[in-house]
Amino acid sequence: MSVLVNANTKVICQGITGQQGTFFTEQALASGTNMVAGVRPGKGGARHLGLPVFDTVKEAVTATGADASVIFVPPDHAAQAIHESIDADMPLVVCVTERIPVLDIVGIKRALESANTRLLGPNCPGIITPGECRIGIMPQEIFRRGRIGIISRTGTLTYEAVDQTSKANLGQSTCIGIGADPLQGMTFCDCLALFRDDDETDGVILIGEIGGEAEEEAAEYLRANPSAKPIVAYVAGRFAPPGRRMGHAGAIIQHGTGGAEAKIDALRAAGVHVAESPVTIGATMAQVLARG
Repeated sequence: MSVLVNANTKVICQGITGQQGTFFTEQALASGTNMVAGVRPGKGGARHLGLPVFDTVKEAVTATGADASVIFVPPDHAAQAIHESIDADMPLVVCVTERIPVLDIVGIKRALESANTRLLGPNCPGIITPGECRIGIMPQEIFRRGRIGIISRTGTLTYEAVDQTSKANLGQSTCIGIGADPLQGMTFCDCLALFRDDDETDGVILIGEIGGEAEEEAAEYLRANPSAKPIVAYVAGRFAPPGRRMGHAGAIIQHGTGGAEAKIDALRAAGVHVAESPVTIGATMAQVLARG
């Protein structure tokens, strides 16, 4: 069992003929991901990287039975691409594209409320179940199959946690990048619920950062739904100055909210083990597991 994706997941790429779509589809194919088709309006009937190309997502789903899509479409057209996948009842959509207008995401959030689609992103590195399925831009070579689930708002620290758990011989069950924009699809809470019920996950690493209330919401979820599995967290941005955006669109402390210390306090109050430094994320998890 794995979370959201596995070796049987059939993946299409929206924007497959573009530079980024081509590059990351090649990498996905090389990793063994079951890529079945691409979508590019006006290119239907062609083949690219050995895969059939369709004009619409619905045509691709009908022809291939695809159950996941990755979007490499420029920001001015990315929302339309997400809506197209929602309309096609695509179970999972991973949107790597960043700088999508906030009002476009508001419309997507509204559409998701009555849809059967789960959205990762936008502005996310994707999802990977090591050795089975890689959707997005995560570097395959640092992953090792294991029993630690990882959920993260930040790509770079995701890779740090992956590298540390691989070197500690813990490995990863599934790694999920939820994205760092102010508005997004799946949340920490959504992913924690999935890992809680996954019998191949022994512990979960949660990587947050300043801005928003996602970490506080995760803490509230864990207080209401105590985890039998250890949760280790790291929150980036403890020394960030208020009012200054730190890299990601959502990483900003405003009006006295979104600070790292409040997030850390909330997580600790919910029974989460908080790593003091990004270089101790893996070691903290190993220590917690060793203590039983």
